[in-house]
Amino acid sequence: MTSYIIDAVRTPRGKRKGSLSNLHPVDLASIPLTAISKRNELNKERIDDVIFGCVSERDEQDNVITKKALMASGFPESVPGVVLNRFCGSGLSACNWAAQSVMSGMQDLVIAGGVEHMTRVPMEIDFYNGESQLNKAYPKLVMQGESAEMIAERYSYDRNKVDAYAERSQNLAAKAWEQGAFQKSIVPIAFNNTQGESITLEKDEHMRPGTTVETLSALKPVFRQNGVITAGNSSGIVDGSAAVLFASEQGVKQNNLKPRARVLSTAIVSSDPVIMLLGPIPAIQKALGKAQLKLEQIDLFEINEAFAPVPLAVSEELNIPMEKINVNGGAIAMGHPLGATGAMLLGTALDELENRNQQYACVSLCIGMGMGVAMIIERIK
Repeated sequence: MTSYIIDAVRTPRGKRKGSLSNLHPVDLASIPLTAISKRNELNKERIDDVIFGCVSERDEQDNVITKKALMASGFPESVPGVVLNRFCGSGLSACNWAAQSVMSGMQDLVIAGGVEHMTRVPMEIDFYNGESQLNKAYPKLVMQGESAEMIAERYSYDRNKVDAYAERSQNLAAKAWEQGAFQKSIVPIAFNNTQGESITLEKDEHMRPGTTVETLSALKPVFRQNGVITAGNSSGIVDGSAAVLFASEQGVKQNNLKPRARVLSTAIVSSDPVIMLLGPIPAIQKALGKAQLKLEQIDLFEINEAFAPVPLAVSEELNIPMEKINVNGGAIAMGHPLGATGAMLLGTALDELENRNQQYACVSLCIGMGMGVAMIIERIK
C-alpha cells in the first residue's frame, strides 16, 4: 500500500534564549498541529495517531508531550499521541513510523513530526553511562563533537574545508529566505516580548548572513585544542517544531485531500558507535535499495548538518554532487531543534522538489551511537 505525504509545516527556528524563550514547549508543539489541521480542513476525529520526536524528554517536555500538545490545542480526546527518542533522528523516525503504519494498512491518517525547546529544556547528552555493562563493552565512546573531529581527521578535512562548508550553509540559507523558499511550510508565531510588545516571528533567527571563512576562522575549536570543529561549523542550538501529514489512498478519498508526494522507502541502520556520525551513508544506501532507485536518480538530498564534516563525508563516500545537497542551507545556518529537525528537513525537501519541478528526494540524518535514518520520496506531479 502507498503512504502519501499531504502537507508539511514547521515553525521558524528560534535562537537559544531568543524570541521563543517564553513559549512553553507544549504550546510550541501545538503550533504545527493546529496549522496542519486547519490548512487541510481535517476532520480531527479521523486522525488515527500523532507521533512526535523529542530528545530531551524531561521537565516541561516530559510525560508524552505529543498528547499534551493535542489536548492543549483542542484536538478531540479520541486522538492518541506518542513520543519517541532516536536522538537527532527522532523527527524523521517519527515520519518513518507514520508512513510505515499507513503502508501496512493499519492506519489511514497519521500526523508525525517533532519538537525541541532547547532553551527551556537544555540538551544533556552523556555517553559515559557510569559503570554499566555498556561502558565496559564500549569504553571508547565519545561525545559527538569528538566524533566529528574523528571524521575530519579520517577524511583529511582541514579547518578551511569545514569553515568553507559552514559559509556555504549560511549563504544558501540567506538566499533561500530571500527567494521565499520556505514560505510554503512556515507557520508564523505571534508572541509578546519581555517588554510586553506584540511581535510575530516569521523567519529562522539563528542565521548569520554575511558569514565568511575569515570570520569563522576567529572562532576557537571546542573539542580539541588543535581541532577543526567550532560553534561556527556545527549545528545551531534552537527551539522549533514541525508536523507532516501522511494518508493512505482511502484516507485521501475520505478526507478530500490532495497528495503532494508518496513515500518510496524508509531506512534505519546502525554502524560504528564511536565515530558515530557516518550512519547516513548506509542508511541512504539501504533506502535506495528498498526504493529500487540508483543514487544518480535522486534530485535532492537533505543531509542534516550536525557538523560540517558529516555532509562532506557522505558526499565523498557516495559520490553525491554537492550541488544536490542541502541546496537551501542547513542546520549550521538555521539550527537543529533535535527532535524536530528530521520532519523539518522532509518538508524542506518536498517544497524544493516542487519549486524545482523535480521528482525524487532523499532525507537523512546521522544519529548518536552510530545510527542513521533515511526516507526517499517522490513528488506527485
